[in-house]
Amino acid sequence: MANLNSSRLGYIDWMRGVACVLMFQTHCYDAWLSPLAKKSPFFIRSQLLGTLPAPSFLFLAGISFAFASDRSEKSGRAAKEITLSAIRRGSEILALGFLFRVQEYLISFPWAPWTDLFRVDILNTIGVAMMMMAGVCWPCRMFLGRAAPGAAPSLWLRAGAALGVALLISLLTPLVWTVWRPTWLPWPIESYVDGVHNLGKPQGWLFPIFPWTGFAFIGLALGFLLLWARVRRIEALTLRLAGGMGILLITAGRWLDKGPQVYPLSDFWHTSPNFFLIRVGILLLVLSTSYLWCRWGAGGRGFSPLIQLGQTSLLVYWVHIELVYGRFSILRKQAMGIGGASLGLLTIFLAMLLLSLARTRLRGRAVKVWSWAHMSPGGIRIERAGQ
Repeated sequence: MANLNSSRLGYIDWMRGVACVLMFQTHCYDAWLSPLAKKSPFFIRSQLLGTLPAPSFLFLAGISFAFASDRSEKSGRAAKEITLSAIRRGSEILALGFLFRVQEYLISFPWAPWTDLFRVDILNTIGVAMMMMAGVCWPCRMFLGRAAPGAAPSLWLRAGAALGVALLISLLTPLVWTVWRPTWLPWPIESYVDGVHNLGKPQGWLFPIFPWTGFAFIGLALGFLLLWARVRRIEALTLRLAGGMGILLITAGRWLDKGPQVYPLSDFWHTSPNFFLIRVGILLLVLSTSYLWCRWGAGGRGFSPLIQLGQTSLLVYWVHIELVYGRFSILRKQAMGIGGASLGLLTIFLAMLLLSLARTRLRGRAVKVWSWAHMSPGGIRIERAGQ
């Protein structure tokens, strides 16, 4: 088994790659299928699968945040420095989200409304979630003082805090979207809270803090749990149990939804804590499957297209949107049958895989160039290649 596939990043990248493929099919069929084809059960099932990529990206961002935080602590960096670095990284992703919106607006000009510049998309939310996670972890570090990096009390405290924040976000979402709406905020700011945009009421197609960042905090809690020394010794068992826990959460969410409703107004598909619980269960089940597939299945043997896509998920997300929804769409929009759109989907998958491979190769060459510069008289230090 390759070192990459047997590491944590192997199964995490594999799951991220699955999310990329589900994202491709969701966008391709939505953009290209004719109105008649969109009335078919095939399209409905396609869009149901499309509810998984966004929570997957946030969930995996939380796990990755925990791993990165642990590495920073073990390198001896101060708590304040780690926190500021994480906030800076989150702000960079948020800035990329704004840049993406500007690009979309310019490509669609003059047909796109200027309000699209302030749409809260998944990149914006990932950036905000990272800054929020940094804000939650910092007081936990301060409370424990000079506790050793990776010590059980530190990990458990942060995992508990992350889980508590996720639960709070989930439980407050139905209220924040209805009776507790912060209508006193300007709509571009309120949209980050409840996804109202400029349309007067929260929109289910946007990605506001409530409930979406809750998935990042669930991933953060799980990430800190996986870092605990005792759990790392039984990682395979732990991740198999995570799959079982996922099934229990799905069952519990469906059972709770059949009981009496607590909230005066609640939208099951967008604000219900019960649906949040079901989706968390699905995420745990997919994560467990990813781990097992990468460790004992074909996912851990040789080249994996899904791991490759997962390693460059931001790039393929950015580019495929233009080839599906943008002015450079490879097929006629709203005009294709299921067969034609499926061939287009295959083309998008292969094109994004080639783009991902090219990106990986170029990144490797960039490191070689920096190495050569470091060996040359007056060359630049190689460490800058990683900054």
